[in-house]
Amino acid sequence: MKHGEYKVPGGKLVVIDFEVHDNQLANVQLSGDFFLEPPEALDHINHALTGLAATSDAASIEAAVAQSLPADAQLFGFDAAAVAVVVGRALA
Repeated sequence: MKHGEYKVPGGKLVVIDFEVHDNQLANVQLSGDFFLEPPEALDHINHALTGLAATSDAASIEAAVAQSLPADAQLFGFDAAAVAVVVGRALA
């Protein structure tokens, strides 16, 4: 199990837990003290990260997260770049 944490400067804590199977992220669970609307957007983020290569760079992770979000999604206290940072920390 991989675990990462990132406190966004001036923002919220972002936490991620996942496994790596066949060099891909699996069983991804993003959490933290952030807020997002609609609540289902969290499922979109977890789904977007699931199956990504464990060798993905930060730009690819950020793009996958951003593209997965519904048009009306609002993230409070974090963003797609913060998710990329926390995934990178978990993989380090």
